Amino acid sequence: MIARKLSALTTKLPALEFVLVSLIWGSTWLVIKGQLGVVPAPWSVAYRFSLACALMAAFTIATGRWMPLRRRGHAFAAIAGTAQFALNFNLVYASERHVTSGLIALVFALLVVPNALLSRIVLKTPISLRFLLGSGIGITGLALVVADDRHDPAAWGTTLDGLLLAGAAVLCASIGNVMQASSFARSLAPFPTLTWMMFYGALGDIAFAAATSGAPVLDFRPEYAAGLTYLALAASAVAFTVYYRLIRRIGPGPAAYTSVVVPVVAMTLSTIFEGYRWSFTSAVGASLALAGLVVALGSRKKRPVLPATTL
Repeated sequence: MIARKLSALTTKLPALEFVLVSLIWGSTWLVIKGQLGVVPAPWSVAYRFSLACALMAAFTIATGRWMPLRRRGHAFAAIAGTAQFALNFNLVYASERHVTSGLIALVFALLVVPNALLSRIVLKTPISLRFLLGSGIGITGLALVVADDRHDPAAWGTTLDGLLLAGAAVLCASIGNVMQASSFARSLAPFPTLTWMMFYGALGDIAFAAATSGAPVLDFRPEYAAGLTYLALAASAVAFTVYYRLIRRIGPGPAAYTSVVVPVVAMTLSTIFEGYRWSFTSAVGASLALAGLVVALGSRKKRPVLPATTL
């Protein structure tokens, strides 16, 4: 009886992990918006990943998963952590000042495009015609969503600034993702590597915040503290851990379908809490963007799934 229940839970676990990651990352964009105000954005990023690093280190040590990294491993963690947790997130927080959180989430849904292009260049991964077709549909859909702001020149300028920042963030995130797909990355212990990545990312965040925003600024409002805790614990420590585990359970292709669900969650929340107004054009554009992403992801070949015990 117990064995049967454990077997059923194991079968359902990937689906639960998929839903958990999608809901957490779908809500992240709206929570980030609440971090902007009293505390300069660079310091909010620095606080987030300093706390996330501490939580990851405590969990890794407490569960007996801590392993030392060699010099090459530290170099990998420093480069990937800076790209993923410093450059990427500082650009995301900056872009949130210009456009709604849902639109940024939609831009990030197209992360699969630079991922594939960089993988082709660096890892020699082939790109299929179906992927190119899906990417074209997705980019066309995003263009329709953005075009809704062109009736107001001032709004269009602000939107363009936000999209450029978000696009730069996507590129930085893509660099970190492609590095994770390398054979060397798969040879590293996941929990210690992620902890060190967050450590080096937090160092970069602190240095950038000090250089651009001066001395640290604190916000003692309960809502700020709650948002920061959520972003550090749920959206960083938990979500990245669960996502990497999901990849090892079902493969990176199926796991990437979270990119389809996240914008739906984010734009729904943006509609409710930020007053995002849908028009016929933006609705068609969002539908095309997500449909194109499904087509593009459907062309990706599954990689061998590592045993869950590696985590």
